[in-house]
Amino acid sequence: MSTVKPSPIVQELRSKLNHDQVYVSESQRSLHSSDESYHQSAMPDIVVYPSSTEDVATIVHLAAAYNEKIYPYGLGTSLEGHVIPYEKGIVIDFSLMNGVLAIDEKDLLVTVQPGVTRDQLNKELKKYGLFFSVDPGANATIGGMVATNASGTNSVKYGVMRDQVRDLEIVLANGTIIHSGNRAAKSSSGYDLNNLFVGAEGTLGCYTEITVKVYGIPEKIIAGRVQFPSIHDAVSSVSAVLQSGIPIARIELIDAYSMEKINQHNDTGYPLKPTLFLEFHGNASSIHHDLSFCESIMQDYHASQFHVAQSNAERQELWHARHNLAYAFTHSEPKKKLMVTDVCVPISALAEAVSHARDTALEQRIEAGIVGHVGDGNFHALLLVDPLDKEELENVASYNETIVRFALAKGGTCTGEHGIGIGKVKYLEKEHGDALHVMKAIKRALDPTNLFNPNKNIFIS
Repeated sequence: MSTVKPSPIVQELRSKLNHDQVYVSESQRSLHSSDESYHQSAMPDIVVYPSSTEDVATIVHLAAAYNEKIYPYGLGTSLEGHVIPYEKGIVIDFSLMNGVLAIDEKDLLVTVQPGVTRDQLNKELKKYGLFFSVDPGANATIGGMVATNASGTNSVKYGVMRDQVRDLEIVLANGTIIHSGNRAAKSSSGYDLNNLFVGAEGTLGCYTEITVKVYGIPEKIIAGRVQFPSIHDAVSSVSAVLQSGIPIARIELIDAYSMEKINQHNDTGYPLKPTLFLEFHGNASSIHHDLSFCESIMQDYHASQFHVAQSNAERQELWHARHNLAYAFTHSEPKKKLMVTDVCVPISALAEAVSHARDTALEQRIEAGIVGHVGDGNFHALLLVDPLDKEELENVASYNETIVRFALAKGGTCTGEHGIGIGKVKYLEKEHGDALHVMKAIKRALDPTNLFNPNKNIFIS
C-alpha cells in the first residue's frame, strides 16, 4: 500500500525534532480543532509537541519560512475560540513542556513551563507550605492562564494573573527569545512588557517559561454560604462588605437557577435562592471576627441561613460545586453547547448590571444562569444553545450583546477574564476607541506577517 509523502514542512519538522513530536493524523488534528466554547471548530494541518524552548524557536522559524500560522495550545479550556485554527497551520501543544523548574520559597516565586497545570503546580507547592492563588475553576495550564489573564474565585484578595507574573520567556515571530521581566518585586526600568504579553492570547509570541508569585497557605480557612431574597440584595451586600475593609478571599454569586443545576449535578440540597459562596483566609485570632462582621453586614440586606462549613470536606464540596457549575449546565442538556458571557463593571455599578442581566433574560424568555466573581465586579451569564439552531444562536447572541453594551456604558469591559478570542472582537473599538490603533501597531511591530493566532484578539488584516 502506498503512503502519502509528508509535506516539506512536516519533513523538516521531523528532521529537526523527534518524529513522534510531529503529527498530521486526523485524530490529532481533530483533538486540536476546538475549545470549550460554542464556536465552530476547524482543524489545523499539523500538531507539534515541543519539549524545550529551542524546539519552539525551531517551529517558529520553520512556520515563518513556509508561511504557516501558529496557534499555541494548552488544554483547550478557553471559552471564546482562542485556540481554534481557522487559518489552518500549526498547533503547538505545550503538554510536554510541563516541568516545575524552580521553587524559591524565600522569594515566594516559582518558575514553570507553560504546560504545567494549576492543580499540578499547587500539588508541588503544598510540600513547601505554599499555593498559587489564581483559580479560574478549570484545571487550565499556566501558559493558557497567562494568555487570557485568567482570574477566578481568589482574585478579590490576591489579584488576577497579571498581578502574579514576574517574568516570561517568550519566543517572538522572528525567532528571538526574550525575557519580559525579572525576579524583583518592582521595577521602573523600561516599558512594562509583562503587562503587554499577559493577556495577549497567543497573538504576540509563545511563552516557554513563566515565573509567578506564590503565597503561604493561610493558617486558617473558613468557607460558607448565605442566601438572599433577590440578586440585587446579594450583590448590594457584596459592595458593603468590600467597603467595610473585610479581607475576604472569595465571594461568589450563584443565582437560584444555577443553584438548581448544582443540586441536579452534585446531588446536593442547597436552597434555591440567590446565594453567595464565601471564604476567609487569615489567622485563628482574626478570622472569626471577620466572619461575624461580614454576617452582620449581610443581615442588613436580608441575608438568611448564613451557613459555615463545619469541615474541610464540606468546604471542598462547596467549591467543587462552584467550580463545576459550567459542567453542571452542559451535562443537563448534552446536545447543547455552553455560551458564557463575561463582563466586568465598577463595583458601584455591579448590582445594577447583574439585575439588568437577570431582567433582560426574563424579558427575552431566555434561560440564563447568573454567576460570578462579584468581589471584583466580574459576572457571567451561562446559556445553553444548540449550535445548529440559527434562531437560537441569534437570540442568545443578542442577549450577550445587550449585557456587554450595558457593561461598557457603565465604564466596564466586555471581558473580565475569558478574553477576546473571536467571540468579542467586535466590541474592541467601542471599548478602546483610538487606543485600539495603538494595540494594532504593537501587533504589526512584533508580528508583521500575522504569524501568531491570526484573526484573534488584536488582529491585523
